[in-house]
Amino acid sequence: MSRRLYDRPAAVCALSLMCCALWGSAFPCIKLGYDWLDIEGTGSQILFAGYRFFLSGVFTFLTGCILEKKFLTMKRTSVWHIVRQGLLQTTAQYVCFYIGLAYTTGAKGSIINASQGFIALIAAHFMLKNEKMNLRKTAGCILGLAGVVAVNLSPGAWGGGFTLRGEGMILLCTAVYAVSMVLLKLIADEESPMTITAYQTLVGGAVLIVAGLAMGGRVTGFTGKSVILLAYMALLSTVAFSVWTILMKYNPVGRVAVYTFTIPIFGVALSGLILGEAVLEWKNLAALALVSAGIIIVNRPDKDRTGQE
Repeated sequence: MSRRLYDRPAAVCALSLMCCALWGSAFPCIKLGYDWLDIEGTGSQILFAGYRFFLSGVFTFLTGCILEKKFLTMKRTSVWHIVRQGLLQTTAQYVCFYIGLAYTTGAKGSIINASQGFIALIAAHFMLKNEKMNLRKTAGCILGLAGVVAVNLSPGAWGGGFTLRGEGMILLCTAVYAVSMVLLKLIADEESPMTITAYQTLVGGAVLIVAGLAMGGRVTGFTGKSVILLAYMALLSTVAFSVWTILMKYNPVGRVAVYTFTIPIFGVALSGLILGEAVLEWKNLAALALVSAGIIIVNRPDKDRTGQE
């Protein structure tokens, strides 16, 4: 597909939402995986994530070789940048996420984690010359974050206190991922999106596997349905990361990053369908309205816009 498709507002919206829906489906799938593969403890969770992302890297590599009709190779000058991307976007993010989630509530974790779009906009403001924050972007992100908060509202959901190994690790996770999104923008022109996605996922997944094994992690209980589940989770990462990398290459960070606010919305909805959790509540409808309003505001052109954000 041509660049003209990937920078059209309607295409950016549709493809970004598709990626977020795929990532949202990972939440109920992870819960099923914990049950079906007898996963207990942080080491096993990280090992499970490593298997998923390394397999995703293999799928992406094979798909890239077929689509580009050549063996995917990196330029020597790109090796460190892609390795760094894998360590940040895959390894560091998921290590922080799984450790932090073990010491805080799911609601607090998802709310903090969903702030990555807002943090990405702030990071882009300082790291990229042509992507500065303004009142419109700020207002849109605040509305989007308010939607994420609304979808997680429940009695006692916030719990109490703030710990470095709990909420602190989740916050670090979002900061690491937000910075990795900006760095992805900086290296997007060095290699093809498939090459970047394949190698960064392979590197990140391999390090997660080593870390999980070092922490005494074990993943057992492989059956037909659990293998299919793991394959789906790997494929969703392949599709989502590949498309997201292309979108980041052809669009400003803020135009794409704001859609990450919808990931927990999709996660809640799909958890209801797959796990049978109750989701038809006023807070979910309010969250959808707030997130939609935030997306519209962030993507609305400025009156004095001259062709660049």
